[in-house]
Amino acid sequence: MSKVLRFFQKDLGFTIALALAVVSMFVVPPNPSYLGYIDFSVIGTLFCLMCVVAGFRECGLLDWLSGRVLGLASHARTVSLLFVILCFFCSMLLTNDVTLMAFVPLTLVVLRSSSPLRIAWVVSLETTAANLGSMLTPIGNPQNLYLYSHYQMQPAAFFRTVAPVCVVSFFLLVGCVFLSVRGKPLAPPQSAAPLDKKRLALHLILFAFCLLTVLRVLDYRVSVAVVLLALLLLDRTILPMVDYRLLGTFAAFFILVGNLGAIGAVRDFLASVMEGREMVVSALVSQVTSNVPASILLSGFTDDGRALLLGTNIGGLGTLVASLASLISYRLYLKGEKAKPGMYLGLFTALNVTLLVLLLLFAQNVLL
Repeated sequence: MSKVLRFFQKDLGFTIALALAVVSMFVVPPNPSYLGYIDFSVIGTLFCLMCVVAGFRECGLLDWLSGRVLGLASHARTVSLLFVILCFFCSMLLTNDVTLMAFVPLTLVVLRSSSPLRIAWVVSLETTAANLGSMLTPIGNPQNLYLYSHYQMQPAAFFRTVAPVCVVSFFLLVGCVFLSVRGKPLAPPQSAAPLDKKRLALHLILFAFCLLTVLRVLDYRVSVAVVLLALLLLDRTILPMVDYRLLGTFAAFFILVGNLGAIGAVRDFLASVMEGREMVVSALVSQVTSNVPASILLSGFTDDGRALLLGTNIGGLGTLVASLASLISYRLYLKGEKAKPGMYLGLFTALNVTLLVLLLLFAQNVLL
């Protein structure tokens, strides 16, 4: 019994998501439609990415890149700014999830000599940068891809909607780095073990499969099969390193949101409050359900795709669950030697709530 309690206490995010999903099952009893709730593409792709990132770490790639980064920039402010800018722009093409999967582990290695406060703050900034930068392209995040397709948006109209918020976000983030991170020298890189080039080649190939899946070129089931088979045959030590609780957290959220959408009273309430308040309502709903499920849930109640696009992207700020990419980043942060969960959540929430309010006010008064 004590082992079970420790299991659930170890990951409160998973425990809360599971508890909410179970409670929702009493309102909407399990039925065949439950299978339609869970986005297996997201879970399968995330599994593949976690395998690949673990492989990069084990073959020494992150330590090698850390040495290269510190060779180019040896001060905390410069390195922090570099990572924030890279997360912002890479997320536009690689998606916010993939960008954070790549850069957060690298950040933990590069900043390992820094204080827990600085590490938590920089990862918070990176996470926010990836979420905000990803809004500029239809493929930057899942809600953009869905809304772009659902409302049959034209590329020019899409960019006109999100570009002003994206530009303002960039300057706010750069300002945060300059105001909050001092130019303190970082410790020189430790002598790293040589790269395991054969292992690296394997995981680079698997990463290519992941990217093809993210870009909708390859079905996720193909990537899952390839990754599983390759690791079972060539690098099976990676499989126990996958964060299976995070995958369970995603599944629980999908069930919760699916059940909420199946409750008539919830649908009636959303229909009554949406008209004329699409952006604010979608941003608020995202705080509880995360912005991808919110975009799917709310698109059935409005024809104003522009407001919903802004609301779900800005609504990715705020709580840790407002964007599932933020949850991924948090789980990666917890793997660091100097992880302080309470400190991180406090810094992350303060930064995100502040930017959420500022960007909502900007969009409401300037764009709508």
